[in-house]
Amino acid sequence: MNIFVKLVLVVFIVSVAQSREILNEKILYDCVDIYKQPSLSHPLLRNHKIQMEPSFSSLKPKKQVKNKIENRIRVECPNGTVPILKNTINYVSNAQYWAERHFNPLIDESHGKHMAGVREQGKGPYHGVAAWMSVHDLNVSRDQASYANIYAGSVLNNKSNFIQTGWMVNPSLFGDGQTWRYGFWKGADGAGCYNTICPGFIQVSKTDLLSGPIPHPRKGDRAVFPSIVQDKVSGHWWTAHVRSFKKDIAIGYWPKELFDIIGHSVNMVGVTGVVQASPSGISPPMGNGHLPTKNEGESARVRHLLIVNSKYKGKELEDMSKLDKLLDSNKCYGLRDGKKRFFLKEFNFFTYGGPGGKSC
Repeated sequence: MNIFVKLVLVVFIVSVAQSREILNEKILYDCVDIYKQPSLSHPLLRNHKIQMEPSFSSLKPKKQVKNKIENRIRVECPNGTVPILKNTINYVSNAQYWAERHFNPLIDESHGKHMAGVREQGKGPYHGVAAWMSVHDLNVSRDQASYANIYAGSVLNNKSNFIQTGWMVNPSLFGDGQTWRYGFWKGADGAGCYNTICPGFIQVSKTDLLSGPIPHPRKGDRAVFPSIVQDKVSGHWWTAHVRSFKKDIAIGYWPKELFDIIGHSVNMVGVTGVVQASPSGISPPMGNGHLPTKNEGESARVRHLLIVNSKYKGKELEDMSKLDKLLDSNKCYGLRDGKKRFFLKEFNFFTYGGPGGKSC
């Protein structure tokens, strides 16, 4: 058995599960004592003191469009415990495989990957990013992946640190064709890691998950509104479920000790759709599987892009046309920006995606 796989499994066996939440027969969450969660076994976190809540207030777009539907991924763990997705040998080994191939948004790379999105750099330093993103089901094979995410990171002397969170369809990684919420980070050791598969991410919420299948609402948009924000006091990078007219739900954080470049800030933030093609060269669909059109409702879309500036203030971008546009294959995918008026409110958005195919 791979040494990495052995280490991860041993870590989770040592953690004591007080109860178990079952979403289905393949998706199990152990409710683990918050002070005995696996991430605290990371060598850089041996003396880490858990921050129970962020010191900053919720992020709120100024021009909000009310959406009563909240696609939260919830379990119910007892007080004093947090939900940790149960690892299996296949899950861990597949995660290692995909982590080595995961798209690095900070550098120009291809290797069978394609992207469509926007980013800002050169006006920092930055301390976070958040965006509302529509969520879609896609037909993706086991040797492909398709995902959309927000990210924050920095590059220095050919080394990169970054954090991502968003949604992903990856049947090989998650064991099914559902659309999952996920988190990914690349830190000081140069290796990447998904969710809580290896030690690193500190889970704080006893109900809301960093990773899990995203439910279908009875009506309205199926969407996520994730954030990545650095705490001014602790320096840790928090992720939360942003809610338009309620307090945000803090899920947990990536401790600053995990990183050697982004301990104080990042120099790039963005949001993008990404695909990983199969070894045969066939690229999967991105977004909702269709090229973006003038009709926002027909396309995969991103609204309320907020950037946390050098003063730790979250500001919604008034003009997305000023951002760097990233589209490396207009044969198979597209990217458009636009504005929409909702009663007396006008907000910016961009749409993206496409069907994929051969020779993208």
